[in-house]
Amino acid sequence: MRVLVAGGAGYIGSHTVVRLLQHGDDVVIADNFSNSSPLVVDRLRRITGRPVKVEEIDLTDTADTKALMRNAKPDAVIHFAGLKAVGESVTNPGSYYSVNLRSTLSLLAAMQEAGVYCLVFSSSATVYGMNPPVPTPEDSPTSATNPYGWTKVMGEQILTDIAASHPQWRIGLLRYFNPGGAHPCGAIGEDPLGVPNNVLPYISQVAIGRRDYLSVFGDDYDTPDGTGVRDFIHVDDLAEGHVAALHRLTTMPRSLDVWNLGTGRGTSVLELRAAFEAASGRPIPYRVTARRPGDVARSLALVTKAERELGWRAQRGLLEMCQDAWRWQSQNPDGYR
Repeated sequence: MRVLVAGGAGYIGSHTVVRLLQHGDDVVIADNFSNSSPLVVDRLRRITGRPVKVEEIDLTDTADTKALMRNAKPDAVIHFAGLKAVGESVTNPGSYYSVNLRSTLSLLAAMQEAGVYCLVFSSSATVYGMNPPVPTPEDSPTSATNPYGWTKVMGEQILTDIAASHPQWRIGLLRYFNPGGAHPCGAIGEDPLGVPNNVLPYISQVAIGRRDYLSVFGDDYDTPDGTGVRDFIHVDDLAEGHVAALHRLTTMPRSLDVWNLGTGRGTSVLELRAAFEAASGRPIPYRVTARRPGDVARSLALVTKAERELGWRAQRGLLEMCQDAWRWQSQNPDGYR
């Protein structure tokens, strides 16, 4: 299968490209490198021993995206492209709505013109809103607490309507919980610009000395140690989930379906900190600060649907995730820079 990976140089995209190439698929990466590094591409080639075609493109430009689709001639598309920092989306919502929704609409127009009807969409557990059931099944109501989350809710609605408009569409919505870790070789990993939005890269930067301490946002939740509990999934498990979903689409009876990608296991912030200390051998000092608006006490995936329908389940544990994240950070103390 020939797969166009929109945003394929990013954190989750790059790991998925590795799995696709190892699976035997051909890959074309489309990325504007606004939130990623061109250095990723050579590392992908070294890891897999396979060529990777790259097109530098702004996917909000519909004319350019249509030309890309005609030239690449993919059988399917995986759509990772977009802005993804929750805090930044609150301070700059216009950019988030513009980039995330326009890139999706542009890709859909290009796919429809080229007769490409197979799409995997990178969504998020943020679509479950403020008070979802725990663990959260896929048929839970959707809403959001920030503009980034709303772009995912709206993106899902666009895709639901598109899928209903034409019987040839096969669209998979993948709702991630909390990705972490890195490729075990240490050559690719998460390299956030500015202050990390997620806790694991923040801990990694404390361990390497780029930050003084970890801020723990609240220790008075109704959880065993008072800190928020999350479902952390290794990025390689997540990447394998995309490959499983992509190949499920070819035999899927419906035009659209949705799957959670998580582990079904909860880990508190302090438990994650302890696991990273064990993995790195470095102390992780922390300070408790006020809760962040919009944070929930517990977020946990119900994963039985993905296990049953995709034949997929997360295989890697918390310690392995922390070890791989530390290997990436220690080998690349300044990320790709």
